[in-house]
Amino acid sequence: MGNRLSKIATRTGDAGTTGLGDGSRIAKDALRVHAMGDVDELNSQIGVLLCEDMPEQMKHELVSIQHDLFDMGGELCIPGYTMITEAQVTRLDALLEKYNADLPPLKDFILPGGSRAAAIANVCRTVCRRAERAIVSVGAAETINEAPRQYMNRLSDLLFVLSRVLNRYAGGSDVLWEKERER
Repeated sequence: MGNRLSKIATRTGDAGTTGLGDGSRIAKDALRVHAMGDVDELNSQIGVLLCEDMPEQMKHELVSIQHDLFDMGGELCIPGYTMITEAQVTRLDALLEKYNADLPPLKDFILPGGSRAAAIANVCRTVCRRAERAIVSVGAAETINEAPRQYMNRLSDLLFVLSRVLNRYAGGSDVLWEKERER
C-alpha cells in the first residue's frame, strides 16, 4: 500500500476518468463516483465533528463509523465487492437505541443548531442523506449490496439523535421550530 500512495499526482485522471479498485476506469461524474465522493465528504465532516467536545465513548463510536465509511468507499470503488454487512447496520441500531433512550420524546420539529457540536452533527446528517441518495441512484442503475443503503439510512438517524445528545452535553436543549412565530 505504501508504494501505491507514494505518487499522488498520477495525471491519469486528466481526461475526466478515474480508476476503480478493480482496475477499470469510469467517468468522474459517474453515479458511482458521486456516491464515493459523498461518502468521503461525510467521513471528512465526521472528522470535523470529532474536533468538538463530546463524551469519550461517543468519540470512539464515531471513529468506528469513520472506519465503516472508509470500508463503504472501498465497496463502492470495487463493483461486486462487499465490505458493509448486516452486522454494521445492527451496531448502528444498537447505538440509536442507546442514545435515544434518555432523550425526551419529540413533540415539535427541531432546527439544526444549539451547540456547535450539535450543529456539525446536523451537517453530517444532511451529507449522510445526500450520500444515501447517491447510493440509491447507483443501486437503481446496477446491482449493489443492500447493506450500504441501510447503513446510511441508520447513520443519518443516529446523527440526528447525536445532535440532540450533544446539545444536552453542552448544557442546552433542542432548538425547536416555532410554527406560530411572527413572520
